[in-house]
Amino acid sequence: MSEPKTPTTTPAGDTYKGWVFKWTNYIKGYQRRWFVLSNGLLSYYRTQAEMGHTCRGTINLATATITVDDACNFVISNGGAQTYHLKASCEVERQRWITALELAKAKAARMQAESDDSGDDFSPPVAPGQGGGSQNSEVQSALRTLGSKVEDLSTCNDLILKHGSALQRSLSELDSLRLTGEAGEKIRQVTERATLFRITSNAMINACRDFLALAQAHSKRWQKALQAEREQRVRLEETLEQLAKQHNHLERAFRGAAQANASSDNKSAAGPGKGEASDEDDDNEFFDAMEEAPEFITVPADPQFHKRSSSNASCLNSEMCPDDQSLNEEPLAMNQESSTQELVPLKKRRTRIPDKPNYSLNLWSIMKNCIGKELSKIPMPVNFNEPISMLQRLSEDLEYHELLDKASKSHSSLEQMCYVAAFCVSAYSTTVYRTGKPFNPLLGETFELDRRRESGYRSLCEQVSHHPPAAAHHVISDRGWTLRQEITVASKFRGKYLSIMPLGTIHAIFDKGNNHYTWKKVTTTVHNIIVGKLWIDQSGEIDVVNHTTGDRCHLKFAPYSYFSRDVARKVTGVVMDKDGKAHYVLSGTWDEKMEFSRVMQSSRGGENGTEGKQKTVYQTLKAREVWRRNPLPEGTETMYYFTALALTLNESEESVAPTDSRRRPDQRLMEDGRWDEANSEKQRLEEKQRIARRERQEREAVSQRTSSQSEEAVDEDPLSDPSLKSAPHDSYKALWFERCEDRITGEQVHIYKGGYWEAKEQGSWENCPDIF
Repeated sequence: MSEPKTPTTTPAGDTYKGWVFKWTNYIKGYQRRWFVLSNGLLSYYRTQAEMGHTCRGTINLATATITVDDACNFVISNGGAQTYHLKASCEVERQRWITALELAKAKAARMQAESDDSGDDFSPPVAPGQGGGSQNSEVQSALRTLGSKVEDLSTCNDLILKHGSALQRSLSELDSLRLTGEAGEKIRQVTERATLFRITSNAMINACRDFLALAQAHSKRWQKALQAEREQRVRLEETLEQLAKQHNHLERAFRGAAQANASSDNKSAAGPGKGEASDEDDDNEFFDAMEEAPEFITVPADPQFHKRSSSNASCLNSEMCPDDQSLNEEPLAMNQESSTQELVPLKKRRTRIPDKPNYSLNLWSIMKNCIGKELSKIPMPVNFNEPISMLQRLSEDLEYHELLDKASKSHSSLEQMCYVAAFCVSAYSTTVYRTGKPFNPLLGETFELDRRRESGYRSLCEQVSHHPPAAAHHVISDRGWTLRQEITVASKFRGKYLSIMPLGTIHAIFDKGNNHYTWKKVTTTVHNIIVGKLWIDQSGEIDVVNHTTGDRCHLKFAPYSYFSRDVARKVTGVVMDKDGKAHYVLSGTWDEKMEFSRVMQSSRGGENGTEGKQKTVYQTLKAREVWRRNPLPEGTETMYYFTALALTLNESEESVAPTDSRRRPDQRLMEDGRWDEANSEKQRLEEKQRIARRERQEREAVSQRTSSQSEEAVDEDPLSDPSLKSAPHDSYKALWFERCEDRITGEQVHIYKGGYWEAKEQGSWENCPDIF
């Protein structure tokens, strides 16, 4: 079974490879593994193909013990931390391995001892991987230079000794002449000075001799340390390169496996899978992150709960939900009234935009100097954008406005909460393939989405602040609901990924019952910034709160993991009343669909959590679908993966305000495929915005100085101090929104003050600033 290869000479010993049977567990028993003995290390892999990327375990033979059990079995252990029970195919093969292991152990122990002895000879090994030869030549060149300098120092030492001795002899000969008078006095002075020079030179020579001996004694240790650092760097570079090459392969493989397991029972994920992938010990498995245990478990409810009766079967304990008896098995208000009331659109919307040009650009070459900076402060070319602004991106939250239409007709607040929670999740479905960055809106830029006659709502967004960038959004629907939000986006580039943290609260108010809901957005992460295909993930938790009734829905967006057995992009949630009783369980994915299940009974127990805490077990009725993502238009992969709604957002309209995003020239040029012109136009608009801000600040400073002087002339109050007055600041005020304190959250927000739609009807845009 063994297949030893031709030994390759290395500093630590020969390389020996072959198949050996390794004990895994009592279920699998001995399994064949590929073992590699090299440099005093014994490593093993499941297959020979894994040698390039995944090592399953390694033992350092310098500190290991090797024992023989019988004719074919032997054990390798390093003191209890790692123990390999191995079995060769025959006694001869076992003896070959024992001989190779003993030789490697002896050499590894000798090398370890030599590394602690600075006086031993050292021959630098060849650095592994590509570029090792050039790196080793650099080391040898540096060592040769140092050696030549040490030889020069030794030669100078010999010359000083030789010439100093000759000078001393000459002076002694002059002293023996016994000259008198002034000449004799001069000779004595020279002799004294020569003696002092000899003493000083001898001290210097002794110091140089000590330095030379010390440098020779420690040079080999420095050489070893330098070579070890170089080898470590090369190994890290090889590891990173291998990880980058496998990144896309692993993503496709495990994402496909996760989707294949989505239809299976959730309980099957708790046990090990079949086949080779699960036959190793847990400590030898590789995971990119710890898989979080679910906060609760759902099980089918007792059949008695499915029967409509007036019995007391729904009152078995205090955790049951007697409310909403009309919703035993029916979907949440799944009537067809809304579809029959839809009106035919007034105009045919476009279904295509120009295809995205194939521009190649290295993202890392631009982003590597931007790590840790605010993304909004980095001048980004349009190559990384999509031809849509952040205001239009916010308006895309209305892709599934029908959920709010149905919520407005709900008969109970708990039922309404399910729709609101589903609407909250649906806003992320448009991001699954959208890796482009929206245009940062200019200050004062607006975007309207008038779908009143088609869908019953009107939407208006305005960029109300530039530092920090903030956009206010207001939607009013004829079907009994209002949506408003002010979003500030904080972005951080971390080298490997980009984190986008939306800050701000979203409000949904319904006329029926006057229910007022609030929630915040989760963090969006863009992965594979350096290498591989960009992909988006959503992770975090959302609390949807009904401030009128106290109902609450806790949603959890699970972060994506390559090795997770669970469904990718999973979202779970529980709808609870003000007393904390669960009424509905929500589950699904933020990129595909959401389902709800009515909770009939809940209890504490079942499986224990990761910290020994008991999970909540919910007995639920059969799950019903509450939301499903609309299919993408044909050819969307060449149109930035826009949805049907997104394709219409930047369509030209004559009656919109002059500050509308549709009129932005750089965005329009990019959509038309003229990216070079779009980049130039983008720089012009940004510079125009900076100039307008400086002029606004200068006007504010002059106004404050004038006000301060007038107050000093008439105010005799000794307590007034002009130095306490505020410094000049950007006093920009939004045109269609006004800043005030939110009565629900207490935050300072911008709320729509009215007037836009009236100005549109009259065609009166005189107050709009010139920003384009």
